Amino acid sequence: MVERTISRRQARRAAFVLLYQHDLLDEAAESLIARRAVDDPTPVSDFTREVVAGVVANKTAIDALIDRRADGWTAERLGTVERAVLRLALWELEHGDAPAAVVVSEAVALARRYASPEAAAFVNGLLGRVARDRGEDA
Repeated sequence: MVERTISRRQARRAAFVLLYQHDLLDEAAESLIARRAVDDPTPVSDFTREVVAGVVANKTAIDALIDRRADGWTAERLGTVERAVLRLALWELEHGDAPAAVVVSEAVALARRYASPEAAAFVNGLLGRVARDRGEDA
């Protein structure tokens, strides 16, 4: 069998879906990854696993950052989609190797696709502020 490689964009999307499910179902991330591996022939990439594990391990700190930067919102008040997108992107801004502009753009695309244009604008604004605070261009 030929193993199919997936793009970073596809790996991010898979991480988003797993983080969304983890939040919504309150199920262990490893269990979700194992179930996905059975249900979907597309391999779960190392990047997807790294992001999911990183977000789960740092969820409290990530949510605290959302709370500080979300102007009148808290992580808990956000929709599940927006929260999953922001957690993924904030983890990647801190720990990933992609430029901030790429991370923000990918997060906005996920929010636009799975939530709404308003959610995408919110995600863009919050992540842009965080990136600028870190001295990076978003």
